[in-house]
Amino acid sequence: MDTLSLRPKATRREFLQVATASLALLGLSQALSSRVVEAIESTSGKPAVIWLEGQDCAGCTESFLNSLEPTAASILLDTISLRYHETAMAASGYHTEEVMGKTIAEGGYLLVIEGSIPLAEDGMYCTVAGKKFKDIVRECAANAAAIIPVGACATFGGIPAAGPTDAVGYLYRGTKLHHEYDDVTGDKPVINLPTCPLHPERLVAVIVHYLTFGTIPELDDFQRPLAFYGESQHDNCERRGQFEAGHFVTDWGDPSQNGYCLYLKGCKGTWTKQDCWKRLWNDRTNYCISANAPCVGCSEPEFYERFSPLYERQFDITLPGIGKVDIDKVMATVAAIAAAGIGLDTIISKVKGEEDS
Repeated sequence: MDTLSLRPKATRREFLQVATASLALLGLSQALSSRVVEAIESTSGKPAVIWLEGQDCAGCTESFLNSLEPTAASILLDTISLRYHETAMAASGYHTEEVMGKTIAEGGYLLVIEGSIPLAEDGMYCTVAGKKFKDIVRECAANAAAIIPVGACATFGGIPAAGPTDAVGYLYRGTKLHHEYDDVTGDKPVINLPTCPLHPERLVAVIVHYLTFGTIPELDDFQRPLAFYGESQHDNCERRGQFEAGHFVTDWGDPSQNGYCLYLKGCKGTWTKQDCWKRLWNDRTNYCISANAPCVGCSEPEFYERFSPLYERQFDITLPGIGKVDIDKVMATVAAIAAAGIGLDTIISKVKGEEDS
């Protein structure tokens, strides 16, 4: 029996709405919506889901539960059997551990992981119900059908990775693979859904895709769905024209700079891949750039440690025939650089890669 109180059953119209929306999110034809609805209805109450929380702030859980799109949230809660979720479940104590144990024994569930996994001191920095979190992850991953790390922490280590706990994501320690769970992962699909926090639409779409087709969407080299992480923030930024014109925010208090490019204030959009510019947050109201805050690159494996301080520029650029220069001194030439056909964002990314190597 589920440990969560579910909302009233969704109507067929609501099923169709979330089916169509999920297909659109993944770039699939809306002609398949009836197939999605059929798959969701035929798997009522399933698949089972175990949602773990490790070294985190519960921000991904908050983002999911506070979604302002009740149709998507209602479908997800009414369609899956969310067996275990420390923050959301009503039960507590040994009752919840019993439910999780039975779910693991049954196998075939989706495992959602939120929060990083600390490995220092043999995992003693994070324990739940007397168990080390790293061991709980291992136990749950062994019989899972698919594993979905959500948020920057569970995917690449996130903010905790900058601390003393040797925090890692399920597959990655920053940009590098680690092999802590190779034996229990095997050939199971692992779908990374970074950003800080998780955008609930991405999780809904991945689960609906899995329910409908029994497969996962196409992934990039860091196991992220290309439908959500295949395009550059910089290429789609509403301030791209200001970047190429050499108009940069240098003084937050100067109203004449309103709407200027935020690169000099630490924007990581030049090498960040996500669709926040299209997906938007807060019921599709806005996102970081629209709110006059630089992109912090929270979808990337370098976040947080490599990208901090978040509101300071870390990288200079290299110009052909000149070498590395301070962009603060060449702002006025950016328009000429763009006119010459030199991709400044590509140059910046190249310098970043050289510094990382």
